[in-house]
Amino acid sequence: MSHAPRILLAKTSLDGHWRGLSVVARALRDAGFHVIMGGMLTGAEIVRGAVDEDVDLVGLNVGGHVEVVIRVIGELRAARPELPIFAGGVLPPSSCKRLAALGVETYPPGSSLEDIVAAARRLTAASTPT
Repeated sequence: MSHAPRILLAKTSLDGHWRGLSVVARALRDAGFHVIMGGMLTGAEIVRGAVDEDVDLVGLNVGGHVEVVIRVIGELRAARPELPIFAGGVLPPSSCKRLAALGVETYPPGSSLEDIVAAARRLTAASTPT
């Protein structure tokens, strides 16, 4: 029996904006994914959550500090090199380019929920989660 793909969503900075992350979490849950809402976590906590929860995808919320996200991506890749990662939040074009160079898909403000859910399906190799 297959399981619904597991996605860890985490904020990478201490900004107080939760609406985007909450809306994305709801869309992913409604699409059949098992969403683990990590909240504001350090890089080490994100890695521990990804490993302990055996997630299929990590979604990072960027609060404007792409350097922090790049460090977290490095830590995740060291622990689980095969784990797909995508990122959203405050992402200017220059940050999107930096993350794309690391193989991370980005969803800046204005991205559609349909595109985010489609990316989650593709990245977890799930045709239709149940």
